[in-house]
Amino acid sequence: MLLRPYSPADLGVVHAINQAEAPAVGSVTPDEFAHVAAQSAIALVAVDDDSDAVAGFCLVLAPGAEYASGNYAWFSDRYDDFVYLDRIAIAPAFQRRGIGRAMYAEVDRLARELRPDATDFCLEVNLRPRNDGSLAFHDRLGFTEVGQRETDYGARVSMQTRPLA
Repeated sequence: MLLRPYSPADLGVVHAINQAEAPAVGSVTPDEFAHVAAQSAIALVAVDDDSDAVAGFCLVLAPGAEYASGNYAWFSDRYDDFVYLDRIAIAPAFQRRGIGRAMYAEVDRLARELRPDATDFCLEVNLRPRNDGSLAFHDRLGFTEVGQRETDYGARVSMQTRPLA
């Protein structure tokens, strides 16, 4: 699996992956997705070595992004310097192959390089609708809950962090 930077040319395929994985990730329009990608400090795409198919993506924001997300604002209000995983999704045909784990490792590496003063890797996981797979995955990666919140889109989320590796 190759991890490479997101390009605007990836928008169609990564948006389709995003929408197929809702509600585990928030549903957005292509324009909203493009805006978040443009605001991202780290934006990665996973490409399958054998087929060249895009297998997944992740978008990570730093403080100061122009992004009207209540979850992002929650972390911004509580942490001085951090990276915030806004969304990650892997196409069903590529799930359970270690792609998510590889993306998180690359986010850790890039965050140390691009934001050396950042202390926390922040994200949220759905409690309602419950996403047990994601909760277990993040627990295995060392994330811990630092709060919960009701969102304006009707979900309840577990706000989680871990120190940047």
